[in-house]
Amino acid sequence: MYLKSLELSGFKSFAKKTVLDFNSRITGIVGPNGSGKSNVAEAFQFVLGEQSIKSLRGKRGEDLIFNGSKTIGRQNRGAVKVTLDNSKRLLNLDFDEVVFERVVHRDNNNEYLINGSAVRLKDVIELLAQAHMGPTGHHIISQGEADRILNANLKERRLMVEDALGLKSYQYKRAESERKLERTRENMSQVESLRRELAPHVKFLRKQVEKIEKAKELQKELVVLYREYLSYEHTYLDGEWQALHRDEKIPKEKLQILEKELTRAKAVLEKSLGHDNKSAHVLECEQTLRDLRTQKDELVRDAGRLEGALLSEQRRLKKQYDLAKVQESRTVPLKDVRNLTSEVEDKISRAERAGELSLMKAILSELKTLLVSFVKRFESLADLDTSADAEAEITRLKSEREVLQERIEGLMHKQSIAEAQYEKLRVDIEKEKDGGHDAEREIFKIVAEQNELRGEINLLKSREERLRMEQEEYARELKEAEVLVGPDVLKNVNNADESGEVSEQRSVQHERRRHLEKMKIRLEELGGGGSEEVLKEYQDAADRDTFLEREVGDLEQSAASLEQLIKELTERLDFEFREGVRKINTQFEEFFKLMFGGGHASLSVVRPEKRKRVDAEELLDEGTEAPAEEEVQEGIDISVNLPHKKAHSLEMLSGGERALTSIALLFAISQVNPPPFIVLDETDAALDEANSRKYGDMIENLSKYSQLVLITHNRETMSRAGVLYGVTMGQDGVSKLLSIQFEEAVKVAK
Repeated sequence: MYLKSLELSGFKSFAKKTVLDFNSRITGIVGPNGSGKSNVAEAFQFVLGEQSIKSLRGKRGEDLIFNGSKTIGRQNRGAVKVTLDNSKRLLNLDFDEVVFERVVHRDNNNEYLINGSAVRLKDVIELLAQAHMGPTGHHIISQGEADRILNANLKERRLMVEDALGLKSYQYKRAESERKLERTRENMSQVESLRRELAPHVKFLRKQVEKIEKAKELQKELVVLYREYLSYEHTYLDGEWQALHRDEKIPKEKLQILEKELTRAKAVLEKSLGHDNKSAHVLECEQTLRDLRTQKDELVRDAGRLEGALLSEQRRLKKQYDLAKVQESRTVPLKDVRNLTSEVEDKISRAERAGELSLMKAILSELKTLLVSFVKRFESLADLDTSADAEAEITRLKSEREVLQERIEGLMHKQSIAEAQYEKLRVDIEKEKDGGHDAEREIFKIVAEQNELRGEINLLKSREERLRMEQEEYARELKEAEVLVGPDVLKNVNNADESGEVSEQRSVQHERRRHLEKMKIRLEELGGGGSEEVLKEYQDAADRDTFLEREVGDLEQSAASLEQLIKELTERLDFEFREGVRKINTQFEEFFKLMFGGGHASLSVVRPEKRKRVDAEELLDEGTEAPAEEEVQEGIDISVNLPHKKAHSLEMLSGGERALTSIALLFAISQVNPPPFIVLDETDAALDEANSRKYGDMIENLSKYSQLVLITHNRETMSRAGVLYGVTMGQDGVSKLLSIQFEEAVKVAK
């Protein structure tokens, strides 16, 4: 594998596309200071993935892009391509040529391409590591890099050596494995945390499932008990209904017979009730008799009072008559007497026509008032007028009194007739009373029997209502049983003994019911509802926990595998490192002797003493425990022994000796795992003519293993190059390139 070409476009001072072909094992790049020749070395660093802009002598990404001049405008992108021959497949790509390209834009974005395909920086670094190359290290060496390996501390030297030994791939793998291990442990921690969070829920659901299982067992027991209970209850209710129908039949039949007898007795009673009209007539007669007697008594009293009044009037009239003869009294006009007589007759006639005692009393009261008025008038007239007709009028009044007496006697006759009718009706009623009383007694007896039977029927209805309630309760229990334990509980329940006979005591069934209620309460306490959802939730949670448990197991296995891989990589790194140091020491010794004509030089692996971590505050705290020791990685120490001198440390070397020592070490490192090419940027600047010849000899020896790109001002170094590239810069600030074979250059110089 070898370097074929380098192409720059818009990178730093190379504004235009510039191509360097590397056809010789040693290629020199020369030019005055400030012409841009060091930009070629930085172009190699850039394209191979260098991330430190500072190491490329810039602050931002856009500092790597040509910024323009008076004649040429600034570029928007800077690009570098390097082409490697891969015919021997040193790089794990099935291409004879591999082109690495990197492009930087003014927005500081970078593009990486391999054979025109966009890739990641990681892909570039991993692929270059296969050829022992990278953006920094032993294959791109500047004067500062040569000094840096001597000035570096133990740890930094180790990193440089590891990079030169091509251990980066192992380090990348170990770092990646450590990152994976860390992520695995984080994932394991997260999964374990999830399991811890899930554990209470799984535990709770497990208890719920246990309750559900107990509930299912209890449901099975309930099925058996329910079937037994419902079968007995079905048989009992059938028997009770049959007994009730039998018990209802007899009283209903008796009640029908009594209804017929009652109908017959009522017919007799209704017939006897026909005499009630006579009884009513008797009562009316009795009332009439009482009224007639009262009227008669009133008329007799009134007639007596009239008689007394007439006698009194006769005496007074006699006195007046006698007085009239003497005093010539005035007589009462006959007209007035006649008028009085007419009114009295009218009153008496009205009294006779009146059937009511109250009306007769009113008429007699009017008659009395009329007579009193007449008498007063007569008295007043007796004083004034005495007539011969008065005596005749009195006679007439007597006659009227007799008429009134006759009418009274008529009332008495009516009374006698009424009393006869009353007596006849009373006798008839007494005769018919006996038949009615017998019917009434029979009806009373029938009604009493009916009431007794109805009482029995009402008791049977109460019994029927109780049975109906028990039947409804039984139906409710059927539905409840179907809900609680499923429809299977109803099997064979209706196939129980249809005879309706229950041999056991009812108390046994009551005890069975109490036991059922207790079991239902237990089932309710166990929470039989929603069992399918709980089982599914538990199964999901259990599956989740099992999955997480497997995940933890897989992660633990992955962590163990990663730990084993890290251990193996660490052991491999340690072995390769120590073996590489041994090989470097061999080459270092040879190059050192070549440079100094003798002496000794070597690298040694050292482990500095572990320092204890002690904070300032801990120094003041006497009770603080012993501080922990810091982990210190092994480093590289350099020891040299110059010929004819006692200098054993780097600090005792002169500037030239340090330069030769660093070059010998860098060349020795590069020979352990020779890269395809090495870029040396003015590493010979501090050498004198004698040492330059030694440096040239080492270059020629080194070119047998790697292509060399030499950026130099040293004539001796130039003389060892097969091709020279001259870099110049005009007024436009753009680097230009020209090439010439070294032999032609010598001829031109001569």
